[in-house]
Amino acid sequence: MPRSVPLRRLFVALLLSCTVLVGATGCGGGSSSSSSSSPTPSGTASPEKQKLAKTRFVANAGLAAGATYQWIVKPYRAGKFKKGADGRKTALVKAGLAGVFAYNRLKAAADNAKGDPLLSKAVAPLTAGIASLKGLGAKLRTGEAGAGDVSAFENVINGIKDAGKSAGAEVKDKVPSTSQLGG
Repeated sequence: MPRSVPLRRLFVALLLSCTVLVGATGCGGGSSSSSSSSPTPSGTASPEKQKLAKTRFVANAGLAAGATYQWIVKPYRAGKFKKGADGRKTALVKAGLAGVFAYNRLKAAADNAKGDPLLSKAVAPLTAGIASLKGLGAKLRTGEAGAGDVSAFENVINGIKDAGKSAGAEVKDKVPSTSQLGG
């Protein structure tokens, strides 16, 4: 029984971190989308704005891809989400945080793509797929996610990578730290 107290504290701490992350993403999401639609200052050249859009797209999509593979796909394939698996609770909490984080970064990447005409056309068909991931973080955290949910994350990530590559913005996985997941 003494061991359950630290696990309970860890779970509560991670749950609070997730709550802070969701609150922060709700606040941060509105400002980034409004700034991307604001007019370009007179000193910023169009090619420079496009280059920054691609750079930001690659960074955000890379973080989403890294979080998805590190804390959702790999543990799922290793059987860490199954009942009775060692470290199941920790794996589920991390997967839940990674799901929320990846969804947030994918939305940001889609917003970044709007700054480059070629990238915007490549990413536009994927916005519905990104939107479909919205509630999967919670499903992962509670252990309700199945193979289809994990595949949904994988498919959207692969679609984003392919879209970026076709537009000259190759996306490579960048695994965020656990502190980045928690906000």
